[in-house]
Amino acid sequence: VMSRLFVNLIFQVTGKVTWGTSGRPLLFTVPPVSLAHVQTAGKKDYIDLPVLNEDELDEQFVRGSGPGGQATNKTSNCVVLRHIPTGIVVKCHQTRSVETNRKRARQIMREKLEVTYKGEESDILKNKKESIQRKQDKRKKANENLEKKRLFKEALMTDYKPGDDRG
Repeated sequence: VMSRLFVNLIFQVTGKVTWGTSGRPLLFTVPPVSLAHVQTAGKKDYIDLPVLNEDELDEQFVRGSGPGGQATNKTSNCVVLRHIPTGIVVKCHQTRSVETNRKRARQIMREKLEVTYKGEESDILKNKKESIQRKQDKRKKANENLEKKRLFKEALMTDYKPGDDRG
């Protein structure tokens, strides 16, 4: 027996419940989930990237370069994407899988388009600048701590002179 609370919850979430003659729900229809919602699931720093129109993309598969020997030299799994209106070209050869490289190339293209369209207002550039600033602050703090340790050791060495019997 289906709980009324559960049915009400399903109705609130999906908006539809079809009832049978026995008083039980027959079918729960779930609203369609867009690809954008699936891509953002579980991501902290989601940035609203522009949607890619496949008609505006020119895609080629070429042989990759770099380490990998025969696996790299004999397979065409490097994806080259060109956005026709802007002329932006993205080359992705991060994995041996063509499908994974295609997905990553499109993600990189979306990020580049976002930076191109928004310029300095781009969330990607802002996040990158914040990251660089955090790294610089961390490095500065580490160098300050090293300097304090060095000064402390020098102070200890000047206080203790060889032949000085205090203890």
